[in-house]
Amino acid sequence: MDPRHTTRDTAAAWAVMLAVGASIVAAFIGSGALGGTPIQNAADGWLSADGTPLAPGTRAFSIWSVIYTGLAAYAVVQLLPSRRTDERHRSLRPWAAASAVLNAGWIWVVQAGWLALSVVVIVALLAVLARILVLLMARPVGGALDAVVTDGTFGLYLGWVSVATVANTAAWLGASGFRAFGVPVDTAASIVLAVAAGIGLLLALYTSGRFAPAAALAWGLAWIAVGRLDGGTESVPIAWAAGIASAVVILGTLAARFLIHTPRRRSPGRGVAEGVAR
Repeated sequence: MDPRHTTRDTAAAWAVMLAVGASIVAAFIGSGALGGTPIQNAADGWLSADGTPLAPGTRAFSIWSVIYTGLAAYAVVQLLPSRRTDERHRSLRPWAAASAVLNAGWIWVVQAGWLALSVVVIVALLAVLARILVLLMARPVGGALDAVVTDGTFGLYLGWVSVATVANTAAWLGASGFRAFGVPVDTAASIVLAVAAGIGLLLALYTSGRFAPAAALAWGLAWIAVGRLDGGTESVPIAWAAGIASAVVILGTLAARFLIHTPRRRSPGRGVAEGVAR
């Protein structure tokens, strides 16, 4: 093995570790734990659980604890000697680091109250996570550890950021005074939720029913339903639309998982690993 290649891989692995660490520190600041303004209070409260009709309920954001724990574990796993020169991890590292930097950048932008820029950043983050999914699908899972830590974490990350992008965009449009071309709010929100469910179905088809992205997407949609019934920005029609969208994503993913025919044969070990990833 070329020593220079190994050195580059080691440097890239440590860069990912530092980027993930910075993202986690930024998250603590964004929570208000280290003196920053909590995200729900930043940007005039537009990103709070009651900021818009498409905002998830407060407890939905607890998923970040799972995602950050997974990212920390991923940063350690990809640094292991056995993973440093692995082609799958090698291809993921620049994108994983970019996702961590964008996540931290989003928190700082929101802290500054720049909602329009926050939409640009979160859309970029969503694009990076979509690219990561493509890379993960292009190469077989390297065992159960990678299936859970790598594929599972980035699947959850993608699914949740998909919902967060919808909520963030709604917050920016609401703060800008946008009125959906005169369409009633309930109708406009329901259309957006139907589109989100459709994207979830496409994602299920593309991944042959991987569970992690669907679970996070359905989680966010379900909490939008809760948020419209818990006494804040109430709307029974939106709650129904969000609940149905969540169910559609889960049922569609289960259907894709068990009904889509996969022609290639898997070795027993790989089958177990890919089952965990999905």
